[in-house]
Amino acid sequence: MERAHDPWELTRARMVDEQLARRGITDARVLAAMRRVPRHRFVEEALRPRAYGDHPLPIGEEQTISQPYIVGLMTALLELEGGEKVLEIGTGSGYQTAVLAELARRVCSIERLPRLAERARALLEELGYTNVWIRVGSGTLGWPDEAPFDRILVTAGGPAVPPPLFQQLAEGGRMVVPLGDEVNQRLTLVEKVRGEMRTRSHGECKFVKLVGKYAWEA
Repeated sequence: MERAHDPWELTRARMVDEQLARRGITDARVLAAMRRVPRHRFVEEALRPRAYGDHPLPIGEEQTISQPYIVGLMTALLELEGGEKVLEIGTGSGYQTAVLAELARRVCSIERLPRLAERARALLEELGYTNVWIRVGSGTLGWPDEAPFDRILVTAGGPAVPPPLFQQLAEGGRMVVPLGDEVNQRLTLVEKVRGEMRTRSHGECKFVKLVGKYAWEA
């Protein structure tokens, strides 16, 4: 998605070079997408000077926007080629949603907090994304009416993979989800191979709690 030059362009490029590429993220499409998406628009105006820093930031409702490296890593693990339908659990600010929208055919995103969902929907529309659908609901139940999904990205930490999400993952699909306790998790790649679950850990991480029937109580 082409946009006019903005004063944050060099800062954004530096973020990608220093925080993503130097740490081993090599997917050229992911790096290019994160050079395009205006991360500063997804945080409060008072926090914009910190928007491209190597850290998460609060977005209200006790939720956060993940640090750029984590967004890049999770997106790269999905191995998006452009034709996929992606389910995102936890719209939050909409930043990760925008990155996915740059790289996939269709993004269906579920947010349990109505205020965050409405704010993200309005901003994504303003930025010109037409391949994103957002609904308010329980992320652990997925989006049955839109299943199956080629890729699933979960932006909150749970104790295990919610069964409905694995059921809604297409054969040969990939899911990235933080798994662990309420404080610390491991970023986990889940693949569906002949109907069976295969998992690989990609390091420690720390996310807000995944809330719902198959995760933690609110």
